[in-house]
Amino acid sequence: MRRRNIKNATEKLNKFDEVMIFNPKDYKGKMQTLFPKHQPIHLEIGMGKGKFIIGLAKKNPEINYIGFEKYDSVILQAVTKAEDLHLSNLKMMSADATNLLDYFEESEIDKIYLNFSDPWPKARHAKRRLTSPNFLKLYEVVTKKPTEIEFKTDNRKLFEYSLQTFNEAGYRFVELSLDLHQDATLENKEIVTTEYEDKFSSMGNPIYYVKVIK
Repeated sequence: MRRRNIKNATEKLNKFDEVMIFNPKDYKGKMQTLFPKHQPIHLEIGMGKGKFIIGLAKKNPEINYIGFEKYDSVILQAVTKAEDLHLSNLKMMSADATNLLDYFEESEIDKIYLNFSDPWPKARHAKRRLTSPNFLKLYEVVTKKPTEIEFKTDNRKLFEYSLQTFNEAGYRFVELSLDLHQDATLENKEIVTTEYEDKFSSMGNPIYYVKVIK
């Protein structure tokens, strides 16, 4: 899906101070102070236009959520959706996951979501995949133990790669589906979807899903 660039997106983000975390490095180890209630913090890395994390924040007021996205044109669309909802348990930040340790202290996060990440299909770019060994090591630093990750994608090869890296890193598979929206074992589970997920599943594409802990 082609990303639409919005003119002056970075400047436009400045007016969304209720939702945005500006200068996130200043809040390393102090993310809880951004929320009115001290409760578990869940992080979505690569939140896109925000449908998933906004849906979770509405559904689970007892959890604080942070959406992480590196493209300002994309995050602008997310904060625009969130602004009028006034969700006190939701914050968003414009940042790159490679710098995760600059923003979060050890064990500051309770759970991580990775949804429809860039597959980086060429082998030489494998280290850029958000489920690569290097990224898994970062997640294990910033999360409380056990580290818990939920991952969704429509890309079969990325999913297979991710299962392998999770396994090699010592993660235990808690839930796994090769077709999330058609999985009878999960029929009673309310699925919060992303924009990509809605598009791909409407086309009949299977959605691959796994939940792991370590």
